Amino acid sequence: MFTQLNPTIPVHVLGRGDGYAIGMIDYGQEHNLIWVTAIDETGEIWCAPNAKVRLGRNWTMGRKENPQVAADKAAMKIEEEMTDAACACGKDIAS
Repeated sequence: MFTQLNPTIPVHVLGRGDGYAIGMIDYGQEHNLIWVTAIDETGEIWCAPNAKVRLGRNWTMGRKENPQVAADKAAMKIEEEMTDAACACGKDIAS
């Protein structure tokens, strides 16, 4: 069963980043829920299994940032910095 979410739900997909869940697919009792999610940074649409999706922090609800989300964001930042550094090194060599 496919359920369109209205309103969308802000989530973090581990390994992909922040985005909005726009729908949910439920294949039944023997399967994880699948979250159809638009990723903010890339605009990609991913069907993420339930185990990879986390809600963000919510001050009003008293929910702090999930430690897995914080670790994933830190890892993604390090990866981005390493990519940027590699690109900069390649430009220096070519110049």
